[in-house]
Amino acid sequence: MPFTKNQIITLEIEALSNDGNGVAHKDGQAVFVPLTAPGDVAEVRIVKPMKTYAFGRVEKLLTAGPGRVRQDCPVAGPCGGCGLRHISYKAECAAKTQFVRDAFARLGKLDVPVQDVLGAPDTDRYRNKVQLPVGTDENGHIVTGFFAGRSHRIVACTDCKLQPAWMNELAARACALLEENGITAYSEETHTGRVRHLYMRQGWHSGQRLLCFVVNGNGLPNEAEICATLQKEFALTTILVNRNSERTNVILGRRTRTVLGPGVIEDTLAGVPLRMGVHEFYQVNTPAAEVLYAKAREYAGLKPDDFLLDLYCGMGTIGLSMLADCKRLVGVEVVPQAVEGAKETAARLGLDADRADFRCQDAGAAAAQLAAEGARPDVIVVDPPRKGCDEATLTAIADMAPRTVVMVSCNAATAARDAKWLTEHGYKAVEVQPVDLFPRTKHVETVCLLSKLNVKHHIEVEITMDELDLTAAESKATYDEIKAYVLEKFGFKVSQLYIAQIKRKCGIIERKNYNQSKKKMPKCRSARQRKKQRLWMHSSISR
Repeated sequence: MPFTKNQIITLEIEALSNDGNGVAHKDGQAVFVPLTAPGDVAEVRIVKPMKTYAFGRVEKLLTAGPGRVRQDCPVAGPCGGCGLRHISYKAECAAKTQFVRDAFARLGKLDVPVQDVLGAPDTDRYRNKVQLPVGTDENGHIVTGFFAGRSHRIVACTDCKLQPAWMNELAARACALLEENGITAYSEETHTGRVRHLYMRQGWHSGQRLLCFVVNGNGLPNEAEICATLQKEFALTTILVNRNSERTNVILGRRTRTVLGPGVIEDTLAGVPLRMGVHEFYQVNTPAAEVLYAKAREYAGLKPDDFLLDLYCGMGTIGLSMLADCKRLVGVEVVPQAVEGAKETAARLGLDADRADFRCQDAGAAAAQLAAEGARPDVIVVDPPRKGCDEATLTAIADMAPRTVVMVSCNAATAARDAKWLTEHGYKAVEVQPVDLFPRTKHVETVCLLSKLNVKHHIEVEITMDELDLTAAESKATYDEIKAYVLEKFGFKVSQLYIAQIKRKCGIIERKNYNQSKKKMPKCRSARQRKKQRLWMHSSISR
């Protein structure tokens, strides 16, 4: 019987779902409760009853689970960013490992080892980039913060513990300067107001700092004075203004101009020197990303003469970090600024296009084009957005038939889906390694290793006919079962006629009610006959 809205029930939280909610069961129905921990016993109010499940919220915590800790951020719940700040990091890592295991077992239907998550070097102040919406509070003051879950209501936050302290301090100072200069915050409802977002980025190893005002218009009143003040007080490397006058929830507009400094900052990631502005994708947790890249490089297992294809390559960091292990790299990315950045990096490293070639194309279209051209990469690395790879990309990968596919993903569900597709098209999922790039949030990165099944290799097995229980063999397999077995195990079809030939050759006598061909049995070539006979004897294959 379904629950009713506002019904209060007592529940014990059993586990966390992959969106970070606690999961409990009562009367055969699942109840999802945010901000709970496994082992919690709580009085829960049903806020959204469905037919076979419900959503609830904690009214009263009766008993705390063993992994629960006190939240150290006053807005962690309302802001929705740190969905797991109420549990210990040890409990968080265990939950994220289970998120990935569940995805590959339940969604991917794959029997593949999923290792324990590799935890992040730091759990606070790790972000190298932040995009803060700018709004107005109930007192009319300009504030920055984060959008509450599933809304565009700003929850003001003066000290986000995921980002460096200077970013929080700069945001507060910028709000004060905007007010002093009579500059208003943008309103989505009325499409009025000037400042939409503050965008900040930091070079983790270099220490360089970038600030970008995203504005509804051409710039800021007293722009030069405001920017000079902030540059001096916060040692900013560069300040930019991005124009976005569209009615959209996309943060950045198409036009960006430099107010102060070079317009970019420099840093290194996994030994690759980079320059970046605001449009380029860059992993937000540099130390943890270097752990991720090291695992991807290990899985790639590149050889000196290998050709590496890096799809969804961003600024080319994954591929360039592996280039020392192989002969040739081709990277594909759809964002023009990222491709230009990758080309500039390759040029600074003294690499010509024969060694490292970066193309601005959709990953699926580029992969299909390469496959049509007969390109045969030895290893393909993919790092798609949360929606995963499209079927055109996966089909092209299967057509190019690389020895190894390394899948990097920020969404375990789509990674499992895509890995399943590849296992149905000639690959084996070998191992999965979760890596935590986003501590205190529900997100986790995943690296999956897939290897090409090699049907050209097989193991010769010598079997004498005296060792076989032919009567038992006869009784255990019908023609349809034999045909299905050969198709599944060896990838080609055999006819009933040919099965009959091989059975007679092996000394298996057909029963008299079996259909007999009235035609003379064709004589097969000896090599083909030997091959089919080996298959009939259930010899194995190896990769």
